[in-house]
Amino acid sequence: METLHLEIVTPNGLIFSNDVKSVVLPGKEGEFGVLPRHASLVSLLNAGLVDIELSSGNHEIVAVDWGYAEVSENKVDVLVDGAILVSGSNESEIAKKLEDAKALIGKMGYDDASLRVAMTKLEGGH
Repeated sequence: METLHLEIVTPNGLIFSNDVKSVVLPGKEGEFGVLPRHASLVSLLNAGLVDIELSSGNHEIVAVDWGYAEVSENKVDVLVDGAILVSGSNESEIAKKLEDAKALIGKMGYDDASLRVAMTKLEGGH
């Protein structure tokens, strides 16, 4: 199975680094998906959710505020000001991460439809 390497980095360090099947990013012009062998591009990112499909088929969600993504054939580098990996080993840990993610996304304002979509996804237990 082909994969691509995804790294999500903030000024505070590495948030995510792994080989993945695909990733959906909250681009400035709307969400876009990246698969292995994608054409190279650089895109500004809005506040929203990065949906990562792992090699196992499971998904990880990372909330980001703003930044950009650089896509090359088999690698995606996401550089953002703030990011929160929404995961945990129990319900209360996950609930806390969801609250942190909503706060991170929410601080960017509510004037953008993609923010409302991201908040709805988070509240839906994504």
